[in-house]
Amino acid sequence: MSFNTKGAFWSVLSVAVFPLSAHALDFSGYFRTGVGDSTEGGRQSCFQLPGAQSKYRLGNECEQYFEFDLRQDLLKLEDGSKISVEGMAQLYNEYGHTPKFTGDYGFARMNQAYAEWSKMPVLNGGSFWAGRRYYNRNDIHMTDYYYWNQSANGFGFDQVGIGDLKYSYVFSRKDNLFQEDYTNRHDFTVSGFDTNPGGGLELGVSYLEKPDNKEDSHSGWSAIAQHKQKGFLGGLNTFAVQYGQGPGTAMSYTGDSSLDSNNQSWRVVEYFDWQMTPRFSGQFQIVYQKDTHPNEDDDQNWLSIGVRPVYAFTEQFKLGTEVGRDQVDAPGGTRKLTKFTIAPTWSPAGPGYWSRPELRLYYTYASWNKAAQRAASEMSAGSALSDSGAFGNALHGSNVGLQLEYWWK
Repeated sequence: MSFNTKGAFWSVLSVAVFPLSAHALDFSGYFRTGVGDSTEGGRQSCFQLPGAQSKYRLGNECEQYFEFDLRQDLLKLEDGSKISVEGMAQLYNEYGHTPKFTGDYGFARMNQAYAEWSKMPVLNGGSFWAGRRYYNRNDIHMTDYYYWNQSANGFGFDQVGIGDLKYSYVFSRKDNLFQEDYTNRHDFTVSGFDTNPGGGLELGVSYLEKPDNKEDSHSGWSAIAQHKQKGFLGGLNTFAVQYGQGPGTAMSYTGDSSLDSNNQSWRVVEYFDWQMTPRFSGQFQIVYQKDTHPNEDDDQNWLSIGVRPVYAFTEQFKLGTEVGRDQVDAPGGTRKLTKFTIAPTWSPAGPGYWSRPELRLYYTYASWNKAAQRAASEMSAGSALSDSGAFGNALHGSNVGLQLEYWWK
C-alpha cells in the first residue's frame, strides 16, 4: 500500500492514538540518513555480490530509511490482559534522488498495522494478534540479514505457555512487500528448551500451501533449529540450521510456488556479538547456503564471512572497521567480492556496540573478480560491480560518506 509521506505518518498516528486515553502510548523508531559519493564521481554505489542474499552494511548503505512506530494500549481488563493497537510508517529513498519516497527510487507504506490482545490467562500469558506485523524477526545486524522472519499479513497466537515451553502459530497470506502471489502459509514455533546454563533452543516449521489460482504450482515447507548462548565473550552467540523444499527454499519468506520438492536448500548461520571490555566490542558472522535444483544451471553455493570490530578511545569516540567476504559458486564461474570499511564515529550515548545515535564518517573499498562482474552485468546492469556501473570495467572501487543512524524505544 503506497501513499504520500505525510499521509503515511498521520495514518499511523490516527490508528495508534484512537481513542485518546490515559493508557500508555509508546513511540519508537529507527532511521539512517546520510550522504555518500563514489571516488570516481557521482552518487555512492553500494557493493553486493550477485547471488548473495545480503551485503556488509557499514559504509555500504545507499538509501535514506525511516521507521516511525506508535503503540497504544486501549484497554486493560480485570484478568490482567491488555488490548493494544500498533502502527508503523516506513519510508525509503535511494541516494542521489529527490526524497519523495515514491516512484522508481523510493516508497512509503504501512509496514505494521495490527491489534493485539496480550497477557491472556486463557493462553497462559500468551497473546492473539491480527493484521500486518513485524514478527519473530531474527537478523544479523552487520549485514541486515533476516535469515528467519515470520513477519506477515495474517493472524497468530504468540508465546502460548504449555508446561515449560512456549508455542506460537502464524497464518499468513503475504509475508513481504515483494511477494507476487498470495499463498496460505503456516508457521509453527516452539521455544523454551533450556539446553545448558545460559543456552536455549527453539524449533520452527513452515508449511506453504499450493496456490489455488496458479497452474503448475506446488506446496513446500522449511524447518529451522536455533540455539542462543548468553554470556559468550560478554555477548550473545547464535547458531542456526535451516532446510527448505519447493517454495520453502526461501526459508524465511514465501518462495517461488512453481518449484517442486526436487528444489532444495539448506543454510547454516553462525554469528556472535561480543563486548569483551567496556570499550572493545563487535560482531562476527559466517553464513553458508547450498541451493540444489533439477536444472544444474540454477545450482549455487553462497559463503559469507565477515567481522566488525569496534574500539572506543573515549566515552563518545569510537573507531569502527568492517571486513566482509562473499563468494558464490555458480555456473559461469566462482564470483568473489571483498569489502573493507573504516569509520571514525561519534557516539554521544556511550562506547557500547549497540549505543545509538552514531554519526559516522566512512571510507569503503571493495574488490571483485571477472566472474562477479559478468554476473552483475547480466543480472543487475548499472550496479557497482557491473561494467556499466560507477566503476566501469575496473574490478575495484571505493566510496566516502557521512551517515547518521539512530533507534529509540
